[in-house]
Amino acid sequence: MIEPFDDTYFMKKALQEAEIAFEKGEIPVGAVIAIDNRIIARGHNLTETLTDVTAHAEMQTITAAANFLGGKYLQKCTLYVTLEPCQMCAGALYWSQISKIVYGARDEQRGCINLKTKLHPKTTISGGVLADEASALLKRFFVEKRNLN
Repeated sequence: MIEPFDDTYFMKKALQEAEIAFEKGEIPVGAVIAIDNRIIARGHNLTETLTDVTAHAEMQTITAAANFLGGKYLQKCTLYVTLEPCQMCAGALYWSQISKIVYGARDEQRGCINLKTKLHPKTTISGGVLADEASALLKRFFVEKRNLN
């Protein structure tokens, strides 16, 4: 029997996606979606690359997972994302009926928790997984961006 991976394992994969975003000059947020101990979708922010304000890591990953599964509902799936989802992404996650959301760093200003965004009644959310690593990457990005301007 294969031992199940833990939340840290999947969040490390999401952090790898965030690093890819960082290298592209995107705000470094990454995400993966897993089902049955297997990653079925990966994504990172592409708002600058696609000149699309909706191209958040979560949105990219939701689309990839739905394509993989051949349907719009992500029941029995878990999203691992390095930053707490915003209202827009939380709304999309609501409609996807995803079972679980695990995030790294909190987004005190724009995150779905402080904004009291409703999630699907069957969705659970937890955070703080590798939060220090996710926060450090975001801080490094914004420090470097400020120093370039």
